[in-house]
Amino acid sequence: MIDIANKNDLYKANAHELLDSFAAKKVNPQDLLLSIIKRIKKVDSKIKAFVKVIEKPKIHLPKKKLSGIPVAIKDNICIQGLETTCCSKILKGFVPPYNATIIEKLEEEGAVIIGKTNMDEFAFGSSTENSCLGPTLNPWDTSRVSGGSSGGSAAAVASEQAILSLGSDTGGSIRQPAAFCGVVGMKPTYGRVSRYGLIAFASSLDQIGPFAKDTQDLALLLSVISGYDERDSTSVNNPVPDYTKSLINNVKGLKIGIPKEYFFTDSGSGKDGIEPDVKQAILEAKKVFSDLGAELIEVSLPHTKYAVSVYYILATAEASSNLARFDAVQYGHRTKNLDNNADESIIVQMYKRSRQEGFGDEAKRRIMLGTFVLSSGYYDAYYLQASKVRTLIRQDFLKAFEDCDLLIAPTTPTTAFKVGEKIDDPLKMYLSDIFTISVNLAGIPALSLPCGFDSQNLPIGLQIIGKPFDEETILRTAFTFERNTPWHLKKPTL
Repeated sequence: MIDIANKNDLYKANAHELLDSFAAKKVNPQDLLLSIIKRIKKVDSKIKAFVKVIEKPKIHLPKKKLSGIPVAIKDNICIQGLETTCCSKILKGFVPPYNATIIEKLEEEGAVIIGKTNMDEFAFGSSTENSCLGPTLNPWDTSRVSGGSSGGSAAAVASEQAILSLGSDTGGSIRQPAAFCGVVGMKPTYGRVSRYGLIAFASSLDQIGPFAKDTQDLALLLSVISGYDERDSTSVNNPVPDYTKSLINNVKGLKIGIPKEYFFTDSGSGKDGIEPDVKQAILEAKKVFSDLGAELIEVSLPHTKYAVSVYYILATAEASSNLARFDAVQYGHRTKNLDNNADESIIVQMYKRSRQEGFGDEAKRRIMLGTFVLSSGYYDAYYLQASKVRTLIRQDFLKAFEDCDLLIAPTTPTTAFKVGEKIDDPLKMYLSDIFTISVNLAGIPALSLPCGFDSQNLPIGLQIIGKPFDEETILRTAFTFERNTPWHLKKPTL
């Protein structure tokens, strides 16, 4: 609970504790904001979670669901009047003239937007090393990555520079950094949260979602940002429950599936596909659920082995299409490196050189891959085939859910890796999302929460995967796990 005697330490509290203290008039939002700003000034030079801090944000005093609670926003979500760059040089200077729908929802419920967080350029990456502003570092060990692409949002919560934050998840970009940073992160069902105002990476995969210190806070934030939006053609008009009411400490009788394909052996080395400490933590998590009365069932997701290949065909194809709009004419970086005596026209030079200067290496790589798989002669062999296998992956999940209520698995095969360790090997980097990608392809919800630590005191994430629009069962399961384990209470020392 909050130590209200020391208002400098209010940054350590959870959102639900703070809201109770506000209601009891023991603490006021201005004290909390001051505590958060001091915390950012003290530690963010070590972590680099933020790309922009709003030191004097608007504080909404009327009693609402999130009144006075500081929230950090990933830099691919538009905020009116605030530069939004997706951490790419090509969008330097872009100031949105409108708010994303989720920003409107946050402001309506009194949340205090405190800044924009670092990310892999256009969400292309798994380590936040692809940001044009440099990497966000892991609060548990600053020689290691925070994960990606929402590494800044995860690290901001883990280092207690924000009470809550928002990220986006295209192939694991909320869950993987949540696992690496030891916080709770959720990818909702595709269509549950409006994508209006989210700068697109892959439109059929992207989903905005929350980060929090615990499941109770996450359920509160999810309740606020969920809901139908007529401005988003992919938004689904399903009723939004009060997710906080699903937080029941009870999994007795729940049928939990264990996908056997997630506990694989690497064919090259003959070793387990996941680190021993990660595997042990998941085994211990299974025992927790079993001891609490849940029924564990082995299930099969046979097309899992194709997920990474399918994802990097579909995601790069959509990225190539979405990034075509960044042409130096409408907005963004425009080169000054033009030659009146060149063979090419000035407009062609401007287009080509602006994109060459504005995009980083990973963005260029994905644009080229995507253009290739969509090109004449290759569309059927790659994109169309991948789309068919995507359907099979979704059917695998739906079939598994005929026998169980949800699935549990590792969030990642390893704990956080060293900065620079995988940046020059894209394939190794892509494989860090091997357990999260399938969920995006299937459009279903999933959550990562802390379930242990490895021998180097790095957090391990447990992934809970649910049926479409059944976030409630996921949250109930996560809440029960938290109430019976200590892992979410541990904090990094900074």
